[in-house]
Amino acid sequence: MSSAAKVVDPAFQGVGQRSGIEIWRIENFQPVAVPKSDHGKFYMGDCYIVLQTTQSKGGSSLYDIHFWIGKDTSQDEAGTAAIKTVELDAALGGRAVQHRELQGHESDKFLSYFKPCIIPLEGGVASGFKTPEVEEFETRLYVCKGKRVVRMKQVPFARASLNHDDVFILDSEKKIFQFNGANSNIQERAKALEVVQFLKDKYHEGTCAVAIVDDGKLDTESDSGEFWVLFGGFAPIGKKVISDDDIVAERIPAKLYSIHEGGVTAVEGELSKGMLENNKCYLLDRGAEVFIWVGRSTQVEERKTVGKVAEDFIANENRPRSTRITRVIQGYETHAFKSNFGSWPAGSVAPGAEEGRGKVAALLKQQGVGLKGLGKSAPVNEEVPPLLEGGGKLEVWCINGNAKTPVSKEDIGKFYGGDCYIVLYTYHSGERKEDYYLCCWFGKNSIEADQQMATRLANTMSNSLKGRPVLGRIFQGKEPPQFIAIFQPMVILKGGLSSGYKKYIEEKELADDTYTADSVALFRVSGTSSHNNKTEQVDAVATSLISTECFLLQSGSSLFTWHGNQSAFEQQQLAAKVAEFLKPGATLKHAKEGTENSIFWSALGGKQNYTSKKVTPENVREPHLFTVSLNKAHEQVEEVFNFSQDDLLTEDVLVLDTRAEVFVWVGQSVDPKEKQSAFDVAQQYIEMAAALEGLSPNVPMYRVTEGNEPSFFTTYFSWDSTKATALGNSFQKKMALLFGIKHHEQSQDRTNGSNQGPTQRASALAALNSAFNSSPTARSPSSRGSGQGTQRAAAVAALSQVLTAEKKKTPDGTPTQSPSAETKTPSGEKQVSSSEGKNEASEVDQGSEEGKEIDDTGSASGSNAGGDSEPKPESEQDYADIGQVVFSYDQLKARSENPVTGIDFKRREAYLSPEEFESIFGMDKEAFNKQPKWKQDMQKKKVDLF
Repeated sequence: MSSAAKVVDPAFQGVGQRSGIEIWRIENFQPVAVPKSDHGKFYMGDCYIVLQTTQSKGGSSLYDIHFWIGKDTSQDEAGTAAIKTVELDAALGGRAVQHRELQGHESDKFLSYFKPCIIPLEGGVASGFKTPEVEEFETRLYVCKGKRVVRMKQVPFARASLNHDDVFILDSEKKIFQFNGANSNIQERAKALEVVQFLKDKYHEGTCAVAIVDDGKLDTESDSGEFWVLFGGFAPIGKKVISDDDIVAERIPAKLYSIHEGGVTAVEGELSKGMLENNKCYLLDRGAEVFIWVGRSTQVEERKTVGKVAEDFIANENRPRSTRITRVIQGYETHAFKSNFGSWPAGSVAPGAEEGRGKVAALLKQQGVGLKGLGKSAPVNEEVPPLLEGGGKLEVWCINGNAKTPVSKEDIGKFYGGDCYIVLYTYHSGERKEDYYLCCWFGKNSIEADQQMATRLANTMSNSLKGRPVLGRIFQGKEPPQFIAIFQPMVILKGGLSSGYKKYIEEKELADDTYTADSVALFRVSGTSSHNNKTEQVDAVATSLISTECFLLQSGSSLFTWHGNQSAFEQQQLAAKVAEFLKPGATLKHAKEGTENSIFWSALGGKQNYTSKKVTPENVREPHLFTVSLNKAHEQVEEVFNFSQDDLLTEDVLVLDTRAEVFVWVGQSVDPKEKQSAFDVAQQYIEMAAALEGLSPNVPMYRVTEGNEPSFFTTYFSWDSTKATALGNSFQKKMALLFGIKHHEQSQDRTNGSNQGPTQRASALAALNSAFNSSPTARSPSSRGSGQGTQRAAAVAALSQVLTAEKKKTPDGTPTQSPSAETKTPSGEKQVSSSEGKNEASEVDQGSEEGKEIDDTGSASGSNAGGDSEPKPESEQDYADIGQVVFSYDQLKARSENPVTGIDFKRREAYLSPEEFESIFGMDKEAFNKQPKWKQDMQKKKVDLF
């Protein structure tokens, strides 16, 4: 066997034939497969190779190879991992994207395989680690960073590790605490909750309690007190100390270098795809990330050395260790790589790739390696996409000057190529009252002024509907399935009726070819289902015919249907339907391909040759989700890998590119100005993707708002409607969804900014709790010693001062009870006075066990941030506020002859007696309140209580 054949390691035989992850650990400088049960477990003293295989919709395989380097691994093992990564790539046909992953600085793509996080373990193969049979639980403190993927780092269990800028998780034996730094990111807080749930399930069998502690917002005395006891008592925390791990290289303008004999040489000039020669390797420097580009004609041995070149470059430039290295092969460049070039002209997917794969196949055949995925793509079966619910109300307007003119009912479905239209479809979906599909349709010959007017008027309509509609922009020839399906049939006609189009052709001295019922017209009938059966007027000449389609020919009083020999029966049925739509009651003559008479050919200007080939459909592609931020200079786009519904964060604007359409998703908590510019964000993305990825500039574009997602958007996710309708910011939503409780920010709970009483009282009680709690089982990283007496005295004095201040004046101006009196908090815990401080300390301590905890079932127990153990729905709270006041139905009616006064007229039904309420609505108040508000309103209108 030749030495070249030995390039593929036996451990890599038959890999990459199924979607998913395969992992190898480097043991004695050889790759050893890791069983699936250990996937996600990484030891700090080892190196790993991770292969992610993705089957595209076209049937071909895409590969990403990551080699992960633990912080305690040896340089030799790290070098072995890099070389074995190249060998694995060779086994896959030499087209994988390769990523170097350093512990603590992993790429988002790598971390997305192991959601919610990875927690590297101590030890490794070289250290001969062994897992003890009985492992004693160790309290650990972690810092969590990341909005969509989490980078977990264990830090020393000490107060000095905490700061105001980050989110921390304290994993103790009986309770998991999440500490939110005052300046920490809301989205990082939300993501950390997923880690809390992960730790609870994995290390506590799902039975431990969970508590949230807010930095500076001590509104849960028991949890915060218990948290600080573990650190030796309450005390201020310091500012964040920047470590080497926090240093990230800045992005710099892209600079290209050619690689030759282990060195790099700068390539001058503006970056272009043409600079990259297929027999060379290049280094592209972006500061925070370094790319290696490998030409398809380079040799395997040369490819093994380029990784070392990149590492040397980073070292020579004094870049931080966090600098990422990504290697791409010619023809399989990533979006992140191509985005550094002004444009990326489309060519064949990978010129010469078949030749390269042939050489690799010959090599692998000797090794017995499976070649699945190296051949041609498998045929794609057409799938019916989600369509809008039927039975809705359809309205269409044509743009005419500065106004929109309604299209008559009998003409809905006719679109002129020189005009612009607004389409509004109102329908019911699920439990929601109404859903709206609002689109602008632009004919290919329409003028820009009409397009701008259609956009402006559609925006106005959307705003009048409180931004709820799915707002779309659709160009002629790119109609999506949902649009086509609501018109049965849909016919696109030549010319235009609008004043703008007429003026345009007059100024340009163009012939007016607008369709009329008496003109000679030829229509191509395409599609076999309701979502793709579209009819379009084409030039009335024989060369327009296609054997795979049906056509409709109109010539004076004659009307022909022409059936191509390869056309489908469904197309033939549609042709007859279109004929009735255009000329109701007209006699229809049938002509099958090859049986046409002279009248037919005469109408088309004589018989000519035409094509019998079917139009090739566009290449399908996996959907991609991007976060988009608009900078002054340019739009920054970052991909969200292995995305899910959880990545749709309410504070963000995201772009979902399915190739067939582009969605811009707008969260409810997005700034109003950003909401208004959502279409601009999507348009800029489309322009960029058109230049780099070959996306059509006329791709359908939709704006979707959170809570109003249509089925043709949610189909790209495993959708949970509960998540879509949850209220609050990202953190509050996640709290409610994971743990079933509400978490209120202090600023939202305080109605008066100057009212510091509750906060001061909570802080004082927390300090008092920690001062008197001397639990022998609490693990404290610092000794309290003889200083406890001073701490207790200070805590009692602080509580006394707070209670004295509250006695003088409450927020509403009334005096409080005597501080010696025993009062109750909303959760039922006792408040203690200064004179009772020491005696009541034990009771406060007991209260810490009754605070806001989450029991084994995930439900809230004790008090929560809002003060109630189970917050009631808004309507129930309204009824409770109204109290026992009752009026008769005759007095409460909106058109009553003897109307009642001094009530909340929006809640008239709340004043009915239980008996009369059930008599009128046919249900009790509890059942009524469980209904959606729109249903409540409809029922109230029926009985004149609205």
